[in-house]
Amino acid sequence: MTLPVTSCPVDSGGFIGAISQWLVGLMSTMGGFGAGFAVFLENLFPPIPSEVILPLAGLTAAQGHMGLAEAIIGATCGSVAGALALYGIARAVGAERIRRLFDRMPLTDASDIDKANEWFARYGSVSILVGRVIPVVRSLISIPAGIVKTNPLRFTLLTAIGSAVWNTFLVMAGYLLGGQWCGILTILDRLEYVVIVAAVVFVVWYVARKLRTRRGRHARK
Repeated sequence: MTLPVTSCPVDSGGFIGAISQWLVGLMSTMGGFGAGFAVFLENLFPPIPSEVILPLAGLTAAQGHMGLAEAIIGATCGSVAGALALYGIARAVGAERIRRLFDRMPLTDASDIDKANEWFARYGSVSILVGRVIPVVRSLISIPAGIVKTNPLRFTLLTAIGSAVWNTFLVMAGYLLGGQWCGILTILDRLEYVVIVAAVVFVVWYVARKLRTRRGRHARK
């Protein structure tokens, strides 16, 4: 059964509207593969969070451009593919190289990887399953799993289960909200500049904190 959705103002001209329009167009044209591709990119480069992609997949299904099951399965396949890519890179590169890489990047340092490793060491395989429903952790948890060379089949199974739960929840939200989700996108567009200012303030604060931490660490050497 398809819920009736006549139109959606995702082409309102703002940044959120433009991204949403592109995503809906991609998924309308490519169906579940388009949803999977968008989620795969989000796992590797998260400028567009799954909290936006997945409800739009549900909205696209509600408009009749693809099936609901197709949207959920496609998104879950994309999640697993992205997680396996990060897992494979971490497994091949190793802990020390990744730590050095994070230490050289401007907005990260080795402590980010250390924290992920400690969390994984404490909770083990359970962290793979639970981590799939926690923002940001969804991507990062693949790194320590690859570093410690978690069994690939277990990693894939736990990732698929956790991702399926998260994806189903958000896709269903977009599907059931239907036209109401369109209204939410319009509100987000109106708040675009507030979001941009907040993001700039956060980046400035984050960079300043990282620089103070590094200066303190070098001063103690």
